Amino acid sequence: MSRWGDWGWKSAPKKPPPEHGIKMKKAGSTWWGQRWLEALERVLGGDSGRLARGRTYARAGRTHDLVIRGGEVTAKVTGSRPRPYAISLKLGQFSDAVWEKAIAGMAGQARYAAELLAGTMPQEIDAVFLAAKVSLFPQSRKDLTTSCSCPDWGDPCKHVAATHYVLGEALDGDPFLLFELRGRTKEQVLGGLRAARVGETRPAATSPSTPAKRRRGTRAVAEPVSEAPGVKPGKLTPADYDVPRAPLPALSFSFDAPVVHGAVLRQLGAPASWG
Repeated sequence: MSRWGDWGWKSAPKKPPPEHGIKMKKAGSTWWGQRWLEALERVLGGDSGRLARGRTYARAGRTHDLVIRGGEVTAKVTGSRPRPYAISLKLGQFSDAVWEKAIAGMAGQARYAAELLAGTMPQEIDAVFLAAKVSLFPQSRKDLTTSCSCPDWGDPCKHVAATHYVLGEALDGDPFLLFELRGRTKEQVLGGLRAARVGETRPAATSPSTPAKRRRGTRAVAEPVSEAPGVKPGKLTPADYDVPRAPLPALSFSFDAPVVHGAVLRQLGAPASWG
């Protein structure tokens, strides 16, 4: 905003950043956060100076009231005018068919769910979406719609750019937000993964009291059902709780090293004293 002074037009002083503003520290600290910022800078293009001023606004904490709901991000940015500017970012939503194919692909890799639960986005995650002919990250301008209530005709303006950088840092801390921007919440993605994996591993159910049958030619032949090994039920004595009546079936265990190091610490997040 400008006004006429003693020596001509000059810019009005900016209002100080609000106390509840979000101060960006380092957006793109993860590979997926960096990939998000690179995609946005490539898609948005525009004036590099506006992008730089947007980063300055983001670091100063001028972005606030950031809300992510479905495929839309809304925020406010405090500039030089009394009223903060209203920003809206919308990302294209994936269809149900695309999500079904993507979740089926993720379910085929057990480590995908493990890494996501540990707060990490799997490196090869976009290959799952590319198989469904889409990308998790923005690829073209038609995939992203932005608006700002400021009078700047630039696209993007510095207020939109500031919101993008603050959003990029939010994605660093929670990769599930990227799924939400594409139309699926964390609960929906994890629920879909569970359902898909249960469907793959659950055996066909048969009644325990009915012999299993298989088809031989045109006749159904009953197969004998073998009983599971174990101790026969009967009257127990106190000594039976210390020593089994018969040898127990052999048990074997296997342990795989975690695919994500420090999973518990990642879930806890950074200590409050680090802020």
